[in-house]
Amino acid sequence: MSMKKVSVIGAGTMGNGIAHVFAMNGFATNLVDISQDSLNRALGIITKNLDRMVAKGGITEDVKIATLKNLSMNTSFETCKDSDLVVEAATENVEIKLNIFKQLDAICKPECILSSNTSS
Repeated sequence: MSMKKVSVIGAGTMGNGIAHVFAMNGFATNLVDISQDSLNRALGIITKNLDRMVAKGGITEDVKIATLKNLSMNTSFETCKDSDLVVEAATENVEIKLNIFKQLDAICKPECILSSNTSS
């Protein structure tokens, strides 16, 4: 199976960092959060980090532009339905995480890999 589309659930520090890395490495990356404000903040952070990388010569402006084009921001889990991989990076609350996985299991294609990034 070839992985082309990745979804990341949660636009906090870990989620936006994970989305940034996938997008920078050529994956169509769908960042999902229940809050549009959180998504807007995440996009600002990713853009700022890319600008810093350009300024330091780590990447070119073309890489920055391509990375941002690989990103989409959404507030609906439904946008995960065509993903090959979903990385859950939501708040550290077991009930929230279990609810997310229940919803993803009902939406995502059978061969989609559902994974979790947790700090505890």
